[in-house]
Amino acid sequence: MKTLKIALAWLIAGFAIIQLIRIDVPPPPKATPDEEIQAPAKIQTMLKRSCYDCHSNHTNWPWYSKIAPVSWEVRSHVKDGRNWLNFSIWKRYDEKKKKKLYEGIAKSIDWKMPPSDYLWIHKDARLTRAQREEIKKWAEKEAAKLP
Repeated sequence: MKTLKIALAWLIAGFAIIQLIRIDVPPPPKATPDEEIQAPAKIQTMLKRSCYDCHSNHTNWPWYSKIAPVSWEVRSHVKDGRNWLNFSIWKRYDEKKKKKLYEGIAKSIDWKMPPSDYLWIHKDARLTRAQREEIKKWAEKEAAKLP
């Protein structure tokens, strides 16, 4: 019994100590609403519901994003997501970058976005096959418009 208490004390102490280890997410770049991506209302709604937490300046930081070790994963996802694509600063991207991003959206929406670990908790972010196809067709159409 004493060994169990000691092990539990070490486990609690370890958990408390890892709370001090933080992954910093740089503050999002200042942006104005007119810099945000423009899309048909239906597409915009789907993007905001399923993509914006990681790919915009409008991240909703849930309670578990402040508790290690889960916070490390959440913050890493947001940091990487914004680095790859930030819908809030869309108009800052040049045409070559936008084309690449539209093509990336069309490809990734089919099989890996939003990530399954995000969908465990954010069930409302799930996209149906038809919604994925809509986003894919929109992104392909927008990419085709660019040189």
